[in-house]
Amino acid sequence: MSFLAQTAEDPSPESIPGAADGRAHLFNDRTAERYRRTVTDGVGLVASTVARTERPFTGVSPAELAPEISAIDLERPLGDPGEALKELKDVYLKDAVYFHHPRYLAHLNCPVVIPALLGEAVLSAVNSSLDTWDQSAGGTLIERRLIEWTADRVGLGEAADGIFTSGGTQSNLHAMLLARDEACTLVEKENAATGKTVAKSEILPRLRILTSQAGHFSIQKAAAVLGLGYEAVIPVACDQDRRMRTVALARELDRCRRENLVVMAVVATAGTTDFGTIDPLPEIAQLCARYDSWLHVDAAYGCGLLVSPTRRHLLDGIERADSVTVDYHKSFFQPVSSSAVLVRDRATLSHATYHADYLNPARSAKKLIPNQVDKSLQTTRRFDALKLWLTLRIMGADAVGALFDEVVDRAAEAWSLLDTDPRYEVVTEPQLSTLVFRYVPPPGDDRDPALVDRANLHAREALAASGEAVVAGTVVDGRHYLKFTLLNPETSLSDIACVLDLLAEHAGQYLALHIEPELSHSGAG
Repeated sequence: MSFLAQTAEDPSPESIPGAADGRAHLFNDRTAERYRRTVTDGVGLVASTVARTERPFTGVSPAELAPEISAIDLERPLGDPGEALKELKDVYLKDAVYFHHPRYLAHLNCPVVIPALLGEAVLSAVNSSLDTWDQSAGGTLIERRLIEWTADRVGLGEAADGIFTSGGTQSNLHAMLLARDEACTLVEKENAATGKTVAKSEILPRLRILTSQAGHFSIQKAAAVLGLGYEAVIPVACDQDRRMRTVALARELDRCRRENLVVMAVVATAGTTDFGTIDPLPEIAQLCARYDSWLHVDAAYGCGLLVSPTRRHLLDGIERADSVTVDYHKSFFQPVSSSAVLVRDRATLSHATYHADYLNPARSAKKLIPNQVDKSLQTTRRFDALKLWLTLRIMGADAVGALFDEVVDRAAEAWSLLDTDPRYEVVTEPQLSTLVFRYVPPPGDDRDPALVDRANLHAREALAASGEAVVAGTVVDGRHYLKFTLLNPETSLSDIACVLDLLAEHAGQYLALHIEPELSHSGAG
């Protein structure tokens, strides 16, 4: 039934008092049937669009799409949801990048599972805010239960706790805040024991964060936000597999101690964004214990291993972390946003606590009222935990882990394909589901590496413009590389082989077009 069809249960806007001021569009007992039909039509449009989608992207350019959206007069509402959906199809759905497509191979964007989409629909309509008990009674307890479940999977112990966040960047920021204040408290206590008083402002310039060269840039951003500056983050060298070198870490820890600097945190990565590599967690944990440093494990990507039926051992050592980042919206196949930060000792979360009289007064804590805002950097916060809850209750953790295992298996197969393909060089064998590689000219064709860089950049752009597939890119040792991030179990080895052929074709054509200038350049040399 269309939006224009009206029934006694679905009154027309004109029949609702206050319709002129928008009251007819409020979701309540009087508009429940209208809500059902409106959302059903919207879901139907998305479902039919996805069912007909043959490519992950149309290849539309900003210059083509921007005028279309700029031309829409937001001062003239369409009034009818059906008309708005038709317009939305033209300006959004038609040119959206579809992560569910098997040839979307670019970033850490996963296809999503239907139970989580069900949760998204429910949480949006009820619209609970997960800051205080009196706004989200059941939601508060469901979120707490999921944090408990995840911490148990990590192995953090009975004193563990955590909070859902908007994503890995916020989770990492939250962890660095806790680590900073724990470090300051420790320094203050050490000085107090000798009769000295030291201000926090004197301690902050001495704080340092050690993280791998392949770690996520959100650690640098966190340092800046926390008043430490980018220079407070010291990159630790990686080995040829892009894993943090523990010898280099030990050297930096020792140097910081000798220079009277305080290592407030060592950040190990379980699934680097560029390479999917996992740092040697047991050895890093041992060094952190020796130097009394906070260990944070950024497992935003690798957290899917927590439910893997076959690869959980790759996270051995994570149980010794003081804090852990997990992104369910990466390897648990959840819609954005769904992330959490976990801590070994729930008492450390008090560094993020502020009691506001109107919201979470201190007397509430004394009464053991579970206000989640006491742990969070956010105040108003969506009930994103519901998506994971329904996923576990409908699918189960093993099913989620099996899906993640599939993409890791596929990446291993793709590496074997690339490793034997003379058209490409691949950086490292993947531990998870990321492959970094580069098109190279045929043997004997000694092109300028800068020209080969441009050929790889062109291949990625031309492929996206064609809409046939979407891949990512990065820079390794100053050179441009291509990148597959596999998170879709529906992506087959034949899909990957086809994309490699397309990339090679685009890169080869680029080099063929630039052969004369290159020969001329060589002659001039």
